[in-house]
Amino acid sequence: MSVTHAQIVSVPVGDQDRARDFYVDVLGFDLVRDNPMPDGRWVQVAPRGAVTTLTLVTWFDSMPAGSLRGLVLESDDLDSDVARLRERGVAFAEDSVQVVPWGRYVTFADPDGNGLVLQETRV
Repeated sequence: MSVTHAQIVSVPVGDQDRARDFYVDVLGFDLVRDNPMPDGRWVQVAPRGAVTTLTLVTWFDSMPAGSLRGLVLESDDLDSDVARLRERGVAFAEDSVQVVPWGRYVTFADPDGNGLVLQETRV
């Protein structure tokens, strides 16, 4: 196989505007694309410089808003990112950063309830 990377991950949301604002304004992602489609909109976001992007989807019956779990976002400075996100109103599932043999992480949800993990991998 000659697969080089995962290109797009679909994130099921109920309101694309609210989700776009969260991923862009709160998480600091870039807005890659926000285009009309025949039956809706294509809203695509990504961390700066990332190869893989997220599309904020409303059209998959088998993916109701909030059903995604375990989307892992890597951080180079977990403590600073957690502090910034707290200032922006993000509530974390744990009271503090969790420490595990492979690194550290926190979990939180987007406005639709999709489960996200922010981690700092130990090298």
